[in-house]
Amino acid sequence: MEDALDLKTQFKKYVIPSVAAMWVFSLYSMVDGIFVSKGVGSNALAAVNISTPYINTLFALSILFATGASTVVSIKLGNSESKKANEYFTLNLVTISIISAIIMLFSLLNLDKIAVFLGSTSSTIEYVKEYLGTIMLFVFFYLGSYYLEVLIKSDGYPHLATVGVIISAITNIVLDYIFVLKLGYGVQGAAFATGIARIFSFSFFLIHFLRKRGKLRFVKFKFDFSIIKRVILIGIPDCTTEISIAVIILIFNQCILRIIGEDALVSYSVVCYVNTLVLTTMMGISQGIQPMCSYYHGKKDNDVVLSILKMGLKTIKISSVVSFLIVFVFTNQIVSLFISNTEKELFSYTVNILRIFSFAFLVMGYNVITSGFCVAIDKPVQAGIVSLGRGIVVITLTLIVMVLLFGGLGIWISTLISELIVLVISRNILSKCKDTLQYGYMEKALN
Repeated sequence: MEDALDLKTQFKKYVIPSVAAMWVFSLYSMVDGIFVSKGVGSNALAAVNISTPYINTLFALSILFATGASTVVSIKLGNSESKKANEYFTLNLVTISIISAIIMLFSLLNLDKIAVFLGSTSSTIEYVKEYLGTIMLFVFFYLGSYYLEVLIKSDGYPHLATVGVIISAITNIVLDYIFVLKLGYGVQGAAFATGIARIFSFSFFLIHFLRKRGKLRFVKFKFDFSIIKRVILIGIPDCTTEISIAVIILIFNQCILRIIGEDALVSYSVVCYVNTLVLTTMMGISQGIQPMCSYYHGKKDNDVVLSILKMGLKTIKISSVVSFLIVFVFTNQIVSLFISNTEKELFSYTVNILRIFSFAFLVMGYNVITSGFCVAIDKPVQAGIVSLGRGIVVITLTLIVMVLLFGGLGIWISTLISELIVLVISRNILSKCKDTLQYGYMEKALN
């Protein structure tokens, strides 16, 4: 890491690639949705959205190990314990490989059950099975590519993370165009495009570590379940943030089917794509500051940690306002990417609910960065409270109450209400964490 005096440069060096990487993940699904809607139809678009919880679950698992390992490895590097850092880095990739094989086999053997569980209807189930059945073949590359992408930043090469995800994104777009529009492979073609793009990014990052350019490299290790346990505990909050997307999409899909009807699933698909892009932007900022905060926390340089947090919060505020304004002002243009304006009723309904939903973008970033910061300074319990609150517990309870009070409208305003409730909790937790770090710094100075 560079000297703490040039924190702004370091901040940009780590946050920009992290945000770019998260955008690419969002764009994977979004590009699939755009090409599928244009090349196949609205039922296929709904099917891709129904499949989203499974994909989010895979990504959540990759975040679980990537974030946890990044924190542990960065702290070890900060303490000049390179040998341990390399062992932990290698151990976690092997663990991911084993888990990926188990998930792939289980998923393929239970494809029909998974499709039904996710909420497939008679008009979407075949599309869902085609899409997921293909995605399942690439489970390892979903988990492994993101793991290496995050660890390459901990290794001091965040610019390579950006290059890798750009290569992957371009591959996905080109193959989507070829497979879906030109060759007519439908949703299965979109899934193959995404999977192959993941292979490209994984290979790119793997080459870096095989060349042994940085501090991290593959070494012999002993299975230490205490380290795996620590990585998982640290990674749970950020994992919860992502897996909450899967859980909430699943719950929202069921509510929409029961209260509004199947057509509204298409509208919700558009909302999900936009929400995922905004949320992953916030997560990118959060995860961008984590290696820096963990590194300086390992060096017990708490004043630098607090400076990084301040920059992160300022970036989150700006991003929140910009995201809201873009979505609110350009709603028609965004919706037109997925739904033809010739479908007047569906188009108008989707525009209205997306504008209502967009107010939540003003709040969610603060909650996300609070959870991420707590992870970075090794406070998983506090991080978990925020993540579980905003991701599953509060939003589920809020959804129930809002639906009872306002019917279908309650579905679209529940996210904003939930984020506001969690905001109160987040502010309290972050204030206590800052006080603890500040006190520690003052105590160090006095001694």
